[in-house]
Amino acid sequence: MRSLAVVIGGILLLGGAALVAVADQQRAADLAAVRAEIDRIEQVLDESQAANLALAERLTELRSRIAEQDTELSDTTGFLP
Repeated sequence: MRSLAVVIGGILLLGGAALVAVADQQRAADLAAVRAEIDRIEQVLDESQAANLALAERLTELRSRIAEQDTELSDTTGFLP
């Protein structure tokens, strides 16, 4: 009976060790996948920020043109160029 308990205990110990090893490998794989996704998101964010900067410059230009046109339209005397 003791030998059966020792054998079953050994099997359970080996099974537990294998389970821990597999879980650790899975955790490492999941961690690598998360890091890759973070890198991808950071790249998309950088691209979005660059696009937003370009759009902000264009918006500033358009607002300046609108201000000039408003000035021309508000000139009722016709003396402004």
